[in-house]
Amino acid sequence: MSRYTHPSRKKRLFKRLRQTRWAPFWTVPKIYGIGRKVHPGRHTEIKRSWRRVKTKV
Repeated sequence: MSRYTHPSRKKRLFKRLRQTRWAPFWTVPKIYGIGRKVHPGRHTEIKRSWRRVKTKV
């Protein structure tokens, strides 16, 4: 990457960063009920790691 990162490119990178975060903890009881223990990472739309999959930004 170049020394100076353009603001529009940063904006696109921030969007990719938000997409990989876990869902909020309160979505688990909302979807499955009170007693079920499920990891909130299941409810994220896009699962991506910086090692495995590269973004085309």
